Amino acid sequence: MTEMQLADDTVDMFRRDGAVKLSAVFTRDWIAELRDGIDRNMREPGIYAKEYTPEGRPGYFFGDYCNWQRIPEYEDFLKNSPAADLAGQLMGSREVVLFHEHVLVKEPGTEERTPWHHDQPYYCIEGTKTCSLWIPLDPVPREVCVEFIAGSHAWGKRFLPTKFKGEAYDRSDEGLEPLPDIELQRGEHTILGWDMEPGDAIAFSFLTVHGAPGNPGDGGNRRRAFAARFCGDDVVYVKRGGEVSPPFPNVRLGHGEPLRGEEFPVLRG
Repeated sequence: MTEMQLADDTVDMFRRDGAVKLSAVFTRDWIAELRDGIDRNMREPGIYAKEYTPEGRPGYFFGDYCNWQRIPEYEDFLKNSPAADLAGQLMGSREVVLFHEHVLVKEPGTEERTPWHHDQPYYCIEGTKTCSLWIPLDPVPREVCVEFIAGSHAWGKRFLPTKFKGEAYDRSDEGLEPLPDIELQRGEHTILGWDMEPGDAIAFSFLTVHGAPGNPGDGGNRRRAFAARFCGDDVVYVKRGGEVSPPFPNVRLGHGEPLRGEEFPVLRG
């Protein structure tokens, strides 16, 4: 596979803002394969699958993760598409390690938001070289696109993780801060978001604060998104004092060891 070389200004924007749009980086065949994988995933949910829409409410908000080892379409994409190479360039990392994949589907009419948060405090890892690729499988207009606060990955803050249904994690011993009310502070930040088409992606750091609106309107598009999460050379496994997500219950790594193993394969390097 020929590596797709990203422009220097794209890499610079990722490192400065913590999020950048990558246009037309995946072919129709890769998008079709991910759609097939999500169809399979929704028919056969994994053990971590969540339904965030309360019974009786319109639409449907579905999430699931850590299924790449049982869904061949996901495994093929993660190991053989340009995704890992793109992440490696953005992170400036010789090695690219798969952390996990995460699927989020909002059917037309869904009112539930994805709350503002950043990802790294949820995770069992530490390091600076991290990259998620948020890959839409349907057209996504700016008004329903996931949004990012430019530069928030460099705030030097860690915010208390909260479950998407509103319950905070029990991590009081780590000194994590409550996340400010971003909706009340929108005018104080540069908020990034884009019109997206299948084949595009948004790359962002695990520390970039982000959130997403619902997908209202019965006549709109589905909003299927596949997020591929990658780690670089300096990322290590850490044992937190409380709940993490994903939980990775069978990992045998010690605290501070490089992220490697059956659950975390090296894809490039």
